[in-house]
Amino acid sequence: MTESYDKSAAVVVLPSVSGGRLRDDKLRGWLSRSAIEAMTGPTEWLTSVLHVLGYPCPEQGRAALRMWGQTGDRPTVWIAAADPVYLELRLDHLCLHALCRAAVPTSDLRALIDHLQRTVAPDSDFSFARVASYGYLRAEQAIATASLPAYAIDQRVPSEFMPSGEEAARYRALLSEVEMALHEHDVNQRRQKAGQQPVNSMWLWGGGCAPEQQAMPHPPLFADDPLLRGYWYSMSGAVDRWPGSIGDCLSASAAGFVAVAPEFEDHDGAMESWLRELREALHSGRLNRLTLLFREGICADVERSHALRFWRRDSALLD
Repeated sequence: MTESYDKSAAVVVLPSVSGGRLRDDKLRGWLSRSAIEAMTGPTEWLTSVLHVLGYPCPEQGRAALRMWGQTGDRPTVWIAAADPVYLELRLDHLCLHALCRAAVPTSDLRALIDHLQRTVAPDSDFSFARVASYGYLRAEQAIATASLPAYAIDQRVPSEFMPSGEEAARYRALLSEVEMALHEHDVNQRRQKAGQQPVNSMWLWGGGCAPEQQAMPHPPLFADDPLLRGYWYSMSGAVDRWPGSIGDCLSASAAGFVAVAPEFEDHDGAMESWLRELREALHSGRLNRLTLLFREGICADVERSHALRFWRRDSALLD
């Protein structure tokens, strides 16, 4: 177990960088001289950040951690996340489409969660609930659930990530009831008429109870992501909202930090600004090492000495 953390390093989650989004030639060259690679398999940010820091990942209870991050209070019951998804039937398989919060207004989610509570949950030992723009399933007895969130398996075959074995029978039966209840809902009728993807299922994942709070040294966290915030709360770590820029993170932290920058439709200019701030922090000696986790699954470990790698050509990962 890590007893401390590198106070001269920063871990930053940034928007997607590939596909020609990075237009600044100097920034492209700077990143290309780093140890840059594509991460293998589905990417889930809490796991990725903890791997960089050298901390073990929680084996269960991630939905409870997410609710903890939303409310600031530790949940005391078993909870799973119930996130809206669109399951597309293709020629020989289903494809899962993760629906971001912006794609499903809170009013739509409220109507769908309330409908599931009325039609699927009555007289059961479980219930559906909503906290702001996130859905949850609460149960008296544990139910096997998927371990990864929907965004981590976007565009993949969902059955490969569902629980298996005897414990999975209740999960699949519940999922079937949910999908039948959502099939003809007014919200989905309206969404389809508007050319939007319907919410024809809920991705149930991260089931478990929140861990007891403990004290463990962690770098300060600057993020709006409720799962990371909940994990930091569980470790008694310092937590603050994303302040708007990397410069603000540097000003607010006396040493290293973890930051999760938001992703929005037109983020290219903001991302270049954040990368320039990080490059300057490295060049000035304010930081000695950076780990940059880009949302499409690219990771760049950047050290001050990498600036001397003049022979490195632009990475194909940035094309």
